[in-house]
Amino acid sequence: MSIDRVSDADLVARAREGDAAAFGMLVDRHRTAVYRATRAALGSHADAEDAAQDAFLAAYRRLDSFRGAASFKTWLLTIAWNEAINRRRSLTRLWRRQVDAKSDEEGLDLMANVASDGPTPEQAASHEDLRRGIRRAIQALSPKLRDVLLLAQSGEHTYEELGAMLGAPTGTIKWRVSEARRKVKETLREDGFCNVVD
Repeated sequence: MSIDRVSDADLVARAREGDAAAFGMLVDRHRTAVYRATRAALGSHADAEDAAQDAFLAAYRRLDSFRGAASFKTWLLTIAWNEAINRRRSLTRLWRRQVDAKSDEEGLDLMANVASDGPTPEQAASHEDLRRGIRRAIQALSPKLRDVLLLAQSGEHTYEELGAMLGAPTGTIKWRVSEARRKVKETLREDGFCNVVD
């Protein structure tokens, strides 16, 4: 039987009975979504990988608490998001003690993927200015707007999944994404990037 034909519910049932390979299949199936959620919260690849591993371990330990009220993926993403947010809080406290605020810029390139095959130096400088502008605009958002925007921009999650992960109604999630995008565009316009956002 093909792995694609086995439902998450079947794999969960097998994993609860002690089938480690079944849980491994769940990990393989949802690895990308979990990583994107943790990367959106943390920015850093290494921190996101660590949080994703912690999330899978926590999910395995809590497998008996999964009741099926939401999909397994949504349940797992909620665990991953909480792991990432807890890690971010710990890292933020550490950063405040050890380094200045510029560390927060690392990894916020999710919206600033500007591909190019051989730009001129002027184009490269312009692209880098835009990336920095986008990073600053995203950093200026409130955490609620910034988090939901970065998660939505990953393209991995539905609004319903985001709502379950963040504990907010779908309508609220849609508004937050829209408001975050509006504020980023407004900040970019104020910074002189009118031709990019119009």
